[in-house]
Amino acid sequence: MALERVKIIKSNNDPLDEMEKQVSQALLDLEANSDLKASLRELHVTAVKEVDCTGGKKAVVIFVPVPQLKAFQKIQSRLVRELEKKFSGKHVVFIAQRRILAKPTRKANKLKQKRPRSRTLTSVHNSILDDLVYPAEIVGKRIRIRLDGSRLFKVHLDKSQQTNIEHKTDTFASVYKKLTDKEVNFEFPEPYL
Repeated sequence: MALERVKIIKSNNDPLDEMEKQVSQALLDLEANSDLKASLRELHVTAVKEVDCTGGKKAVVIFVPVPQLKAFQKIQSRLVRELEKKFSGKHVVFIAQRRILAKPTRKANKLKQKRPRSRTLTSVHNSILDDLVYPAEIVGKRIRIRLDGSRLFKVHLDKSQQTNIEHKTDTFASVYKKLTDKEVNFEFPEPYL
């Protein structure tokens, strides 16, 4: 139990659930006997969620602290490959743990600090989308508003990364829907000339 606590640092020292223990143990195993040892030593995660995806599959969403996100992204391709082996084919996704601050009202204290742009709902949701598709870049977004008023976000991804992440787009859409309650559709359009 003490070793598992090393890799997962939760707020308020909440107890770890079963999935978090498994991820923590997998990270410790990778740190003990792989070429990722040096890069994994200083890194930790804040939470783990298991999300049901379309087709009866499951995805493991690993939340990391925002300051450590860049370090995780440097080793993300190898780390995801190893963790997907350990979790028998479940897709693994790394997302930074971000906080949304409420929109200030007129009744709120005037002396408080202004809400930073990075803590707004829109900014956090856009950042989650960027983290989800990480090796690929988002090259465009469209919002389709249906006749009933519901919205569908069409996200255009870089065509050069299509072979790497096309099989995961359904997982990305399910995870994004679970976290933000927004429908999203991923596309790989031909580049404009």
